[in-house]
Amino acid sequence: MNTIRPAAVAGMFYPADPAELGQEVDTLLDAAAAPAARIPKALIVPHAGYVYSGPIAASAYARLRHLHGRYARVALFGPAHRVYVRGLALPEADAFSTPLGDIAMDPEGVAAAAALPGVVRSAHAHALEHSLEVQLPFLQRALGSFTLVPLVVGEAAPGEIARVIETLAADPATLIVVSSDLSHYHGYAEARRLDAETAGLIGELCADLDHEQACGATPINGALLWARRRGLTAELLDLRNSGDTAGDRGRVVGYAAFAFYEDGHDEH
Repeated sequence: MNTIRPAAVAGMFYPADPAELGQEVDTLLDAAAAPAARIPKALIVPHAGYVYSGPIAASAYARLRHLHGRYARVALFGPAHRVYVRGLALPEADAFSTPLGDIAMDPEGVAAAAALPGVVRSAHAHALEHSLEVQLPFLQRALGSFTLVPLVVGEAAPGEIARVIETLAADPATLIVVSSDLSHYHGYAEARRLDAETAGLIGELCADLDHEQACGATPINGALLWARRRGLTAELLDLRNSGDTAGDRGRVVGYAAFAFYEDGHDEH
C-alpha cells in the first residue's frame, strides 16, 4: 500500500481549492517574463506564501513551460524549518499530494540518494515542512508529469549536499530546485541592500552564505559548490521582497530567483 505525504500548508501558503490554485499559478506564470531558449539545469526559488513570493518564484518556473517532456525528475532541496535534521532527509512516503494531484517519488533517485553519506529518511522532517511543498504546484503546472526526489536539508556540509546533487544531476533529465528566501525582517531599504549583496554572491557561485543572508543558505551553498565544480553559469531572474508584493515595508522578507545553465550558450 502506497504512503502519501498529504499537503500540509494548502489553504495557508497557497489555495486549497484545485481550480483556484491552478488558476492562481497559471496567472503568476503568465505574468512572468517570457522564458528564454536556454534550458536550466538548476533553479533557486523562494518559498513564502504565494501572495508574497509567488511572482518571484514564477519568474523561474516560467522558464520551464516550453520544456514539457524535458525533465523526467525533479530533485528538490529545502531547509528544515520545523525539526532538527542532521544531514539531508528523504521522506518515507511513496508520493507527495497537492490539491493538483499526487507526485510519485522517483525510486531510482531516492535509492541513489539514500546510499550517500549524510542522507537519512524521516517522515517527521517532511510532515509539516513548507519549503518543499510550496514548489510543487508550480512544478505541476509548468512541467506536467515528473517524479520527485525531495530532501529536507538540515545540518550538513556543502560537500555533502553537493555530492547528493551531483549524483542526481548526472541524469540529464533531472532538474535541481533549491528553495530559499533571503534576508528576514529588515526595513525595506536595508533589505534591498543586503539582498543585492547576497544575489551578487550567488551569481558569483560563492558557496559561503550564512543564514542571515538566506534561510536556505545550507542547501544553496551545496548547490553553488556543485555549480562551480560543474562550470555552470548563474542568471538572476528576479530580486524583490515582500514590500514589493503584498506586505508593508517596515519589516520585509527578501526573495530571489536564479537559473543555472550548463554553459553560456543557448540550448535548443
